[in-house]
Amino acid sequence: TILGETHEEEDEILPRKDYESLDYDRCINDPYLEVLESMDNKKAQRYEAVKWVMVFAIGVCTGLVGLFVDFFVRLFTQLKFQVVQSSVEECTEKGCLALSLLELLGFNLTFVFLSSLLVLIQPVAAGSGIPEIKCYLNGVKVPGVVRLRTVVCKAMGVLFSVAGGLFVGKEGPMIHSGAVVGAGLPQFQSISLRKIQFNFPYFRSDRDKRDFVSAGAAAGVAAAFGAPIGGTLFSLEEGSSFWNQGLTWKVLFCSMAATFTLNFFRSGIQFGSWGSFQLPGLLNFGEFKCSETDKKCHLWTAVDLGFFILMGIIGGLLGATFNCLNKRLAKYRMRNVHPKPKLVRVLESLLVSLTTTVVVFVASMVLGECRQMPSTSHSGNDTLSLQGMSEDVNSSIKTFFCPNETYNDMATLFFNPQESAILQLFHQDGTFSPITLSLFFLLYFLLSCWTYGISVPSGLFVPSLLCGAAFGRLVANLLKSYIGLDHIYSGTFALIGAAAFLGGVVRMTISLTVILIESTNEITYGLPIMITLMVAKWTGDFFNKGIYDIHVNLRGVPLLEWETEVEMDKLRASDIMEPNLTYVYPHTRIQSLVSILRTTVHHAFPVVTENRGNEREFMKGNQLISNNIKFKKSSILTRAGEQRKRSQSMKSYPSSELRNMCDEHIATEEPPEKEDLLQQMLERRYTPYPNLYPDQSPSEEWTMEERFRPLTFHGLILRSQLVTLLVRGVCYSESQSSASQPRLSHAEMSEDYPRYPDIHDLDLTLLNPRMIVDVTPYMNPSPFAVSPNTHVSQVFNLFRTMGLRHLPVVNAVGEIVGIITRHNLTHEFLQARLRQHYQTI
Repeated sequence: TILGETHEEEDEILPRKDYESLDYDRCINDPYLEVLESMDNKKAQRYEAVKWVMVFAIGVCTGLVGLFVDFFVRLFTQLKFQVVQSSVEECTEKGCLALSLLELLGFNLTFVFLSSLLVLIQPVAAGSGIPEIKCYLNGVKVPGVVRLRTVVCKAMGVLFSVAGGLFVGKEGPMIHSGAVVGAGLPQFQSISLRKIQFNFPYFRSDRDKRDFVSAGAAAGVAAAFGAPIGGTLFSLEEGSSFWNQGLTWKVLFCSMAATFTLNFFRSGIQFGSWGSFQLPGLLNFGEFKCSETDKKCHLWTAVDLGFFILMGIIGGLLGATFNCLNKRLAKYRMRNVHPKPKLVRVLESLLVSLTTTVVVFVASMVLGECRQMPSTSHSGNDTLSLQGMSEDVNSSIKTFFCPNETYNDMATLFFNPQESAILQLFHQDGTFSPITLSLFFLLYFLLSCWTYGISVPSGLFVPSLLCGAAFGRLVANLLKSYIGLDHIYSGTFALIGAAAFLGGVVRMTISLTVILIESTNEITYGLPIMITLMVAKWTGDFFNKGIYDIHVNLRGVPLLEWETEVEMDKLRASDIMEPNLTYVYPHTRIQSLVSILRTTVHHAFPVVTENRGNEREFMKGNQLISNNIKFKKSSILTRAGEQRKRSQSMKSYPSSELRNMCDEHIATEEPPEKEDLLQQMLERRYTPYPNLYPDQSPSEEWTMEERFRPLTFHGLILRSQLVTLLVRGVCYSESQSSASQPRLSHAEMSEDYPRYPDIHDLDLTLLNPRMIVDVTPYMNPSPFAVSPNTHVSQVFNLFRTMGLRHLPVVNAVGEIVGIITRHNLTHEFLQARLRQHYQTI
């Protein structure tokens, strides 16, 4: 069962509870309404203009990060290969090849060691970063994922791991780097550079930050592949749960800025022709063109589509095998490598580097075959770009141990940067022997599977493309040699093989199709690439998930899929909600607030009042309870009250019938309570608002109805807002009215974003525990809410598409009966609830 994911695994990883969600939904409280009131068209246009400038700046900075990585990778790789190649050529005659191997080991181990050290500084920088960014765009806060230190360690680390000859790419980390630039640049501050402070009042919310991360991730893809449209689609497909048209336009603009910044500088540095835009992305597939002398040649024909579908099936199977092996390896690492001292991770990276280097060196020297050089007259092309491309392909041919006019095919693939090897497989007219391609594919497959997951920044796109290209080229060779199909173009098969394998591993569809079309600059490849990717995805999905989803699950992140399964609609909101609530009252003592915040880990609290028919008597004695009951009476909307308000604002009197109804409502007063009932109320067990007295824990004698009292729902307040109110001393004393409480502006409420103070850091000596906090101006009075009878699919769609963090469940009479968070909607939680549902039927 190498492909099958066994369901009976004892160590199944469930989503962890310590991941928080982003606050994507706006909190429409009084400070926010003040901002809206002061907002006019001019201010709104200025805000929008600043947004466009920021998006452009994110694109340019992401392009510059790509340029930095590319420049130094190229520099170090050229230096390494020049030294080792001259050593190999000398030692071929003298017989001292072991010395050449030691030189190569020296370079590679040094680079990989530096890369591992950078990951020790910031562990989140390991891997490709795409799973983490996927989680962030899905609405999950992954600690440290968008910090400045992360992007520095990521960019420097990937530079060393690629230059160190590991089978990793720099494209995945580019996406992560772009996302960090998107998160950090609009904030104009960083925890790593605390002393540098700018007074930049814009974009102080999770909503804006996540939109900029979407733009940054898209810019990363655009810079990596020269594919701005593919980048936009990547951001849309791989996570962003909330999306709108305005965001699409900004993300595309950001991607364009990244692509053209990178293109401008790379073309200038490499060709000296500034402003010519010749190199669109870090990974360039070159131009696919049949030579003009060969009239039979076509890029692809309808007959080839059948072969492409077969290649898609094989690519899906190979991808599923890759993912299954990598998952087992990752679980082994989690159990045996990660708990040990951090040095063990560095040693593992060095072991992988050592093995890779020895395999590459030995395979190049021993396993290669000498093949005939392609004749240059054969490709009679007049176009400048194609001549440059064929020269580039021919210049990277390696002739180790081969006589004149021949080259070593294995060394040509192994002893070059990965991008050059991909170009060889796509455009080399000369042949690679089937044995060489098979061995190369097998070695690359196993080593790249082992490498993905060690403690270095590492992308998966390029190794997958190279593996797949070798597979595609092998298929083309076999079809030409053994079936006699002379018309086929090897480059097309190499490209389709690359797409099939990459699609089988990562299971992306729309965005990957567009990225590959944009990278080849050949729109005619649209249909074959799309069909191949679809078939590869369907085949792979039959066995397991994509590699990024597997790594998300291994981390226990509560990721929400696009939609729930059909059978989940047997459940309703009341089946999955959490009924045991921790709540606050509109007016609450500081003592109670501190107690609630310190003894719970919830990030939002419903603001409620209690439903009791005998509250009138209580209003006489206790100012605090009186304030709460007054708030309840004033905030509950009645039809009669609303009609009265409207009729007062109208010039004409309402009809007599309506006037009678209003008068009747005013006249009805509650009958006076009986004496013995008042006596009962004064006992503790019947006191309304038990949370106001934290020292009085619920009595053991309480019935279920007393524990879970009916609570009228007024709004939601976040932990961060409550702590901010306490830190800034927003409260009033019992002898004063609540109007005397200081007011905070929206800017003051969001000043500490994104790191709000912690309740445990609060100096309690500065606070009078008897003071009262009126939370009503700061709560969100109109959050999204659902009825207990809502089907799970509706709950899920509302939660995911609106980017919610908390979803109150409110019954038909306005009482809160439970709350739903991301953890109540994960696949594992819903499955468990569905099993319970079946048992109760």
